Amino acid sequence: MSTHEEAKVMRPLIGITGRRFRLSLIKGADERYGDRCLDSYMSDFASRIAESGGLPVHLSYDTDATAVSQWLSGVVITGGQDVHPAYSGGDPVVVRDIDPRMDPMAHDAARDSYELALARAALERGIPVLGVCRGMQVLNVALGGTLVPDLPPGSVSHLSAEAAPTDGTADHLVTFEKGSIAADLFGEHATTNSWHHQAVDRCGTGLVVTGRTSDGVIESVELPGAPVLGVQWHPEWMKSADPAMTWIVQAAVTLLADRHGEEIRRSLR
Repeated sequence: MSTHEEAKVMRPLIGITGRRFRLSLIKGADERYGDRCLDSYMSDFASRIAESGGLPVHLSYDTDATAVSQWLSGVVITGGQDVHPAYSGGDPVVVRDIDPRMDPMAHDAARDSYELALARAALERGIPVLGVCRGMQVLNVALGGTLVPDLPPGSVSHLSAEAAPTDGTADHLVTFEKGSIAADLFGEHATTNSWHHQAVDRCGTGLVVTGRTSDGVIESVELPGAPVLGVQWHPEWMKSADPAMTWIVQAAVTLLADRHGEEIRRSLR
């Protein structure tokens, strides 16, 4: 069996981030446990990763980012609430600085801190990273980039309230740069879903823009020479299998094969 085949048999561990909130937010929850918290994860990510051959692992904020990166072969930073302006180059004084466990759309400093640390740890170790919606913005901020705090109304609907989570909205066409990971996965264009009011503004160190909508909004970013991809849409909710979800698993398999090969080479020295 070849090194690459052995890596496939091992199946790569793909870490997936989530959010934390109080049980009192769940309708009908027992009041006795209302002040207890749940860690919540969109199961679509785990399902798509498993279907592609990976082993999905849900990451708590309590999982040390540097330590867990030693075990992971891939990282998916998922969507959710806005990154706090204090991290993203905006005004640190905001109205919605309330307990995120009581309002799932409030800023969550604990989540920001954890995901930024995780992104940096993964990048430092060369672990493949897929940033989805908020996750793409976290990736950008982790590298020193800034965000557009609120997109103005324009010719493209970026917050498509009428679209179901499994639909791609027909007016949301993304065009990709030739030679990019995104272009290799999707071709010259892709029709995607869209639920965001913020966007990448100035790219962080090393990141390049590889996809935009017709109004110029950045929809995909990459780190040339590294297995790093950020997409502004939600590939886990597209009707048909989105190649971004397959890509993170394949990139993780490649990393596993490289690691495994290095172990074999060391044993032969």
